[in-house]
Amino acid sequence: MDLEKKLNQHKEPLAYRMVPQNLSDFVGQEHILAKGKMLRRMIEADRLSSIILFGPPGTGKTSLARVIATTTEIGFKQLNAVTSGVKDIKQIISDTQNQILTPQGRTVLFIDEIHRFNKAQQDALLPQVEDGTLILIGATTENPYFEVNKALISRSTVFQLKPLTEDNIAQIIHNALQDKVYGYGDLNIELEQQAEDFIKDLSNGDARIALNGLELAVLTTLPDQDGKIKIDLPTIKDCMQKRSPVFDKGGEAHYDTISAFIKSMRGSNPDATLLYLAKALQGGEDIEFLARRIVICAAEDVGLANPQMLSIAVSAYQAVKMIGMPEARIILAEAAVLVATSPKSNTAYLGIDQALADVKNRRTGDIPYHLRNAPIEDMQDLGYGEGYKYAHDYPNHYVKMQFLPDELTGNKYYEPTEQGYEAKIKAWLEFLDKSAEKLNN
Repeated sequence: MDLEKKLNQHKEPLAYRMVPQNLSDFVGQEHILAKGKMLRRMIEADRLSSIILFGPPGTGKTSLARVIATTTEIGFKQLNAVTSGVKDIKQIISDTQNQILTPQGRTVLFIDEIHRFNKAQQDALLPQVEDGTLILIGATTENPYFEVNKALISRSTVFQLKPLTEDNIAQIIHNALQDKVYGYGDLNIELEQQAEDFIKDLSNGDARIALNGLELAVLTTLPDQDGKIKIDLPTIKDCMQKRSPVFDKGGEAHYDTISAFIKSMRGSNPDATLLYLAKALQGGEDIEFLARRIVICAAEDVGLANPQMLSIAVSAYQAVKMIGMPEARIILAEAAVLVATSPKSNTAYLGIDQALADVKNRRTGDIPYHLRNAPIEDMQDLGYGEGYKYAHDYPNHYVKMQFLPDELTGNKYYEPTEQGYEAKIKAWLEFLDKSAEKLNN
């Protein structure tokens, strides 16, 4: 067979052809598929119960379902949530309940992208999943705890698939180069180490991206005089172009990335702050949303340890709105780094929450009469405003007086720390108390 015929003998993409046929072929996910792990034992013993597989694209969810299909003796059906509906589910249920069509009385039903099913479609599965007529295998790139019916989750075991390691990707690439039936084992291909390293890095733990890049490089590279197809770094760079970030503005990656961004600012780590900001920007996150998170962090986490930070963050937000990308990345980076490297205090934040809790949950008493508004003389006769001391008439513009209601006298809602500017606030309040005591003595 000449080279052109060898290259064109398969209609299916390489990534489809290299799907593992059994568990021994499966690469990665050792945390759930290693010898002795529960999922592996379930598959090998053909004692499946309903499961939901979730993880990033290209980590083996569909491949695992196909392995189950080849190992189970129970009937296997497959649906894609994008193109299927309740009618398709009911048809499978009907076929399963037909003793002639399904003597076992049970069907393994694989639903790819199950998070795309609406509530009614997911509810249609419940009775048969409950009684075991359907053994559900759901696959999703989204966190099922957010996207899948809770009743369905409670009847299933959830397994998380993780991004493949670089060693996993390397093994998958080598398998494709050596497999003579489905891969390129009958071709003379030389993959340079730098090119392989580039594939491992740029695929970002996604086997499909790695195999697609390899396939494009093989199909578009002319052999040398000896018939060898040499794939070097420039070739693979041209075929793969750029890294595909794992980020979905509406999915779990969005929440995880933003959570890490905020916690890195709070944790005073500017390096991680910039990394997660970059991930969000590269993923197409709304820049105004990112600016708002910085404003919130300036108020919630920096607080009065650096009171100017809130004004800086608000200015950054306004600048981001005016400027837009790509320059907005600079404004966001500067504001985020300032928040990350600033002294931190959440005392005012904790204080207002405690005050709100008291107002909501307990008797907070009446406002002292000397603090009440007395716009007319008749109200003054009732004691409104009586005994009020005007702070500016006293040294340091401060006077000791009861401000809290009687029921809350002695309560502390704000206790300044020694962080940043708040240390000055603490020192000033202590000075005022001492100076007032001296005057009283």
